[in-house]
Amino acid sequence: MKIFHGTTEIAGQMGVLSSALKRKGHCSVGYNTFHSYLEYTDHLINTDEQGLKERYQEILDTYDLFHFHYGTTLSTDFSDLSEIRKRKKKMIMHHWGNDVRFHDQARRNNPYVYTGDSPPDEIIHAKLKRISKHIKEAIVQDYEVYDYVKEYYEKVHVVPIAIEIASFQPSYPSVQKDRPLILHAPTNPDFKGTYYIEEAIERLKGQYDFHYRRIEKMKHEEVIKLYEEADIIIDQVRCGSYGLLSVESMALGKPVLTYIRPDLVSTFPAGLPIVNTNPDLLDEQVKQLLENPHLRRELGIRGRRYVETYHTNDVVAEQLLKIYENIKV
Repeated sequence: MKIFHGTTEIAGQMGVLSSALKRKGHCSVGYNTFHSYLEYTDHLINTDEQGLKERYQEILDTYDLFHFHYGTTLSTDFSDLSEIRKRKKKMIMHHWGNDVRFHDQARRNNPYVYTGDSPPDEIIHAKLKRISKHIKEAIVQDYEVYDYVKEYYEKVHVVPIAIEIASFQPSYPSVQKDRPLILHAPTNPDFKGTYYIEEAIERLKGQYDFHYRRIEKMKHEEVIKLYEEADIIIDQVRCGSYGLLSVESMALGKPVLTYIRPDLVSTFPAGLPIVNTNPDLLDEQVKQLLENPHLRRELGIRGRRYVETYHTNDVVAEQLLKIYENIKV
């Protein structure tokens, strides 16, 4: 099968999924028009809208299945979707969060949420209506995103974030370390809740001996090297679910603090080893980890096992292939 991924690379997922799909004998390539300081390159053709226009016919002719991401397709007006449909080729849309996070709906379920990166509700609605006219199935990473799109598609699949597990060698926190290192790496401080995190850090500095580091605007491969040194990683405390940083941190054997909405906890596999926190609980839960080096290490070990079981891209690719097989044209 020849699989097209495009056109917005979110958290390296087009490349990571293509890597696993290639190992399973398929041709899979990501065409990316969204470029950031993270500089994802693996299994991608980094291009722009003009580049897509120039290769438009070639892409339509070459690929059997179109796996679109983040509410984007080959054409900004979605005119490509009717053409792909005419050719009786399979399509699916992968939504990742901010592309579909309706502001009012998000606030009803989550008092901490930040939705400033999402378009206005009416624009999200209009886009989903146009896309779902042609694409009948969607993928989301979890049930936090599921609720925003479930009314638009005939079927919505929940498929976890994927990572290339071989790229992450676990480095479990040492129980002998006297001055633990806490890391936080916000791609967007407002979304991640950096203000609340650093307020808690300041309050705790007078009570405990630890080092805190905030990582920003670095290439992805450079950031991973810094994660390896951490004893505690604080990811996002407002969204209500966990993201790529949490998965990568668990893969490295680190304890992770993230906010999981209480109504969503049961939707994840049993044994999720994340410390479930929020802006009101941060002080006490960071204290617990600072005071318990053995707990830090135990959570790190459990986190690695969890990622190996649910987030390895070979595991996720098997789920994708089953979904692809059953898409109707």
